[in-house]
Amino acid sequence: MRVRTILAVGILAAGYAAAWPMIFGSDVAFPHDALPTVAKPQGWSYPFACCSGYDCREVPDADIVEGARGYEIRATGELIAMTDPKVRRSPDGKFHWCSVAGANDGKTICLFVPPRGF
Repeated sequence: MRVRTILAVGILAAGYAAAWPMIFGSDVAFPHDALPTVAKPQGWSYPFACCSGYDCREVPDADIVEGARGYEIRATGELIAMTDPKVRRSPDGKFHWCSVAGANDGKTICLFVPPRGF
């Protein structure tokens, strides 16, 4: 009986996931997903190590200052060296910041940066 319940819940969840874009449109992202952009029309998923469903979001270029010493998160003043493993290449050419609990004053978990010249 328990296996049937688990199977039914799984099938129901898969059905909702498949129907979601048809109901709400394709510009809606799931908690681990970045919204679609011109560079990535299907969107993309944040790695699990960076996101707990609410830690990551796209941020304006002005929120991140790139300098000789690394990337400064303007909201917190945190400086992240360019060689820090938290720094990752952004698949869509935009900055994405993952902070603890998604807080604007939280420590950085991951920082997705656009490649130079993007």
